[in-house]
Amino acid sequence: MPVVPGAEPWSSDGNEVGILVLHGFTGSPKSMRPWAEELAAQGWTVRLPLLPGHGTSWQDMNLTSWEDWYAEADKGLRDLQSRCTHVFVMGLSMGGSLTLRLAEHHGSAITGIVLVNPAVHSERPDRHLLPLLQRFIPSFPGISNDIAKPGQDEGAYDKIPLKAAYSLSFLWKAIKHDIAKVTQPMLLFRSAVDHVVEASNSEFILTHVSSKDAVEVVLPDSFHVATLDHDAEVIVRDSIAFVRRLTT
Repeated sequence: MPVVPGAEPWSSDGNEVGILVLHGFTGSPKSMRPWAEELAAQGWTVRLPLLPGHGTSWQDMNLTSWEDWYAEADKGLRDLQSRCTHVFVMGLSMGGSLTLRLAEHHGSAITGIVLVNPAVHSERPDRHLLPLLQRFIPSFPGISNDIAKPGQDEGAYDKIPLKAAYSLSFLWKAIKHDIAKVTQPMLLFRSAVDHVVEASNSEFILTHVSSKDAVEVVLPDSFHVATLDHDAEVIVRDSIAFVRRLTT
């Protein structure tokens, strides 16, 4: 199925600092493109992949699993590692989940990670029914465009594909099991008001990673998709400073 306009993968070749940028669950590169372009404007090499099952239809996503999303992210990371001296991974929501999993597997080969409202669990009451529901119900109403700033569109599905959501829970379980393997410098952005990912996710991550260099920045004027929200400039500014600090 053709990719929805605006959801295409994006890349830019630059110097020997490489940055992999990962979008969220049911989302697309559209939510990350402005940030990725600002990183590329620094002269860095940037990869912004479209994860399998995304950017077409929510039905397509039910045909994929977290292993598919991770494989695409890992492919992008290895591409950067083959051409860059320093490599960073930055992700929003599930993109942050994948960032953590990459950090657990690749260790010191990743110079640093940046997370925006990352997820490792859900407090939704219906989560306990998901193993059963995903067998009979294809989707729930969507969680897209949780953005305080008017006129923004992250290019996400308007439904939650339940088989994919069930698979996501296994990614979270794997991340939590190995969370102590995350040792890289970490910059974590958390929106003060997030209607999708609870604050307990960031709390768990900050408490259980082994990173000695870990900073949390609370975004006061943004909802979940903070990369397109009022505090997007803070994310751009601080992530650029983070990369420069670790590469100079």
